[in-house]
Amino acid sequence: MAFDREEYGRRIPAADDAPFVPPDPGAAPAPGRLPLAYVLPLPAAGDTDLAELTGYLRELSRSVDVIVVDGSPPELFARHAAAWRGLVRHVPPDPALHGRNGTALGVLTGVALARHEHVVIAGADIRYDRGALRAVHGLLDRVDLVRPQHHFDPLPWPAWWDTGRMLLHRALGGDRPGSLAVRRSTFLAMGGYDPDVLFGSLELVRTVRAYGAATAAPAWLYVRRRPPTAARFRRQRVRQAYDDLARPGWLVAALAVLPAAAAALAARRPGLLLRAGVATVAVAELGRRRAGGARVFPAHTALAAPVWLLERGVCAWLAVGRRLRDGGPGADARPVANPTRALRRRLAGRRPDDLVLWVETGAAPTPARTDRLVR
Repeated sequence: MAFDREEYGRRIPAADDAPFVPPDPGAAPAPGRLPLAYVLPLPAAGDTDLAELTGYLRELSRSVDVIVVDGSPPELFARHAAAWRGLVRHVPPDPALHGRNGTALGVLTGVALARHEHVVIAGADIRYDRGALRAVHGLLDRVDLVRPQHHFDPLPWPAWWDTGRMLLHRALGGDRPGSLAVRRSTFLAMGGYDPDVLFGSLELVRTVRAYGAATAAPAWLYVRRRPPTAARFRRQRVRQAYDDLARPGWLVAALAVLPAAAAALAARRPGLLLRAGVATVAVAELGRRRAGGARVFPAHTALAAPVWLLERGVCAWLAVGRRLRDGGPGADARPVANPTRALRRRLAGRRPDDLVLWVETGAAPTPARTDRLVR
């Protein structure tokens, strides 16, 4: 299905002649609805649990405007269109955008089409309730980007395993969610974000910070996430370890796990491994109890932290080896995420509000205003 510009409007208004105008604050939304847009990007992949997802979209559409940007093949797109007719705006990604991250292309398309200043971006496995939507809406009055805290429900073993990662990250500064919320005006002013990277959420957060905008990661804002299947969980282990290639400190820590364990075993001091495991569980427990987390994270999930840490130590070496051998997953040598310093240089060398310039490979930058950038 082609992207109909007459039906869905211009992709991005130019800054000089058609600036974004937020909705009239004096205009009351329909009863029970929030002045909030919800963008769900569906990359070109296999079908999901369509009946369950449709039920969620039906409930969601009672509270907010929902835009599903669907990169599915034509037959699957038509099936989705039939199921969601009258519930959501269902569109394909804008073909004028270029990039290898299908989810990012969906986000760029969806945020451009949003009719509200506050926009939630969430994948097909994220389940917001009305309380979380209201909290995000309130936070976006004060900051430009919000990173909520996810938790798995239900909790089969793949979700239990990955919860160990969540708890360690909560204890050490904040989890990396699969859902974000942004101010549309800020998103457009900085020109969106690079859709050629492997991890779009990390790239979007870094781009907002490089632009000089404010972010928040409220540890108390819990949003449910559906667990991955066992097959998907196994496929994603090494790929998720690529995330650390964009964060040198975390990568060094992950790479140190196996040599440290081998040194302890070589010295015949297994007690060191036991103490390290206990310390890891203690750190995870701090993350579990932070900001009332015990309400959504069962006590036994802290025991998953050393298991996840050992697995990440193995996968980090596999990720580095694969990157050196063939460039990455599927011989894909694109960056995991751009460094913040590089993003600041790129933002300073382009005109704000020009989304096409940002996403088209090889486009020559235009002189820009830099007064809004952090120095």
